[in-house]
Amino acid sequence: MAERFNVFDLFRLDGDAAMVTGAGSGIGRIAATTLASAGAKVAVTDIDGEAAEVVAEEIRQAGGEATAFTLDVADETAIVAVVDKAHAAFGRIDILVNNAGMTRRIPTEDFPSETWHEILAVNLTSAFVASREVGRHMLAAGEGRIVNVSSIMGMSGGGLFPSIGYYSTKGALVNFTRGLAGEWGARGVRVNAIAPTFVRTKLTENLRGNREMVEKIENRTPMGRFAEPEEIAGGILYLCSRASSMVTGHVLAIDGGWLAV
Repeated sequence: MAERFNVFDLFRLDGDAAMVTGAGSGIGRIAATTLASAGAKVAVTDIDGEAAEVVAEEIRQAGGEATAFTLDVADETAIVAVVDKAHAAFGRIDILVNNAGMTRRIPTEDFPSETWHEILAVNLTSAFVASREVGRHMLAAGEGRIVNVSSIMGMSGGGLFPSIGYYSTKGALVNFTRGLAGEWGARGVRVNAIAPTFVRTKLTENLRGNREMVEKIENRTPMGRFAEPEEIAGGILYLCSRASSMVTGHVLAIDGGWLAV
C-alpha cells in the first residue's frame, strides 16, 4: 500500500542546516526561530553578536539547535569566514536567508556617496557574497534553497519619502534573485525572495514615531496596517521548504495588498 501523502511533512526541515543574516532581531529573528521550529539547525548571524546569541539561546531553550556568529555583512572577508565556520559546525548548509539590511531616508540631492556605498554593501553585495560562498556547498550537494529579503520598495518606486539607496538595492535584489535562479535552477539550487510591506521592526521604528507618515502608510495599504514580524514567517518557511519544490525565481509579496493597488 502506498504511503499516504501528508502535505505538512513538506514543511519539515529535519536534518537541514540554515544560515540567516541579520538574525538578531525583526524578520531575521523570526526566520531563524521559524526554521529551527521546523527542524533545521540554524547559524544565527548578526552584527550584534550578543543579540545573535540571545536568539540562538531562544532556539536552544525551545529544543532546537543553533550557533551564534557575529557577522558584519559589509565585510566580505567576514562573510567568507562565517560561512566556513557554519559549514564546519553543521557539515552542510541547505538554506540561506539573506536578510541583513539597512536604510537611510535622505533626499537624493543630499545623499552622501559614502552612505550609498554602505547601503549597497549591506543590502546587495552581502547577498551576492553569501550566496556565492554558500552556493558552492549547495551546488556540490546538488540541492539548496536561498531566500532573499527584498521589499515592496524593490517592486515599486516608493513615493512616500526619499530613500534612493534602499529602493535601488532592494530592486536590484529582485533581479539578482531571478538571475541566480535561472543560473542554478538546473543544478538543484532554488533562489526566491520575499517582498514585505512595512513591518514593526527596528528598521521602521523611527518611521512609526511619525503619526502622519503612519497614517499615510496605513491608508495606502488595503489591509490598513503594518505587518507583524510573525506574519512573515509563513512565506519564509514555504520558500525554504520542500513545499515550494517547483518554485524558483519568484518574489513573494507579503504586503497587505500594497502592490495590488
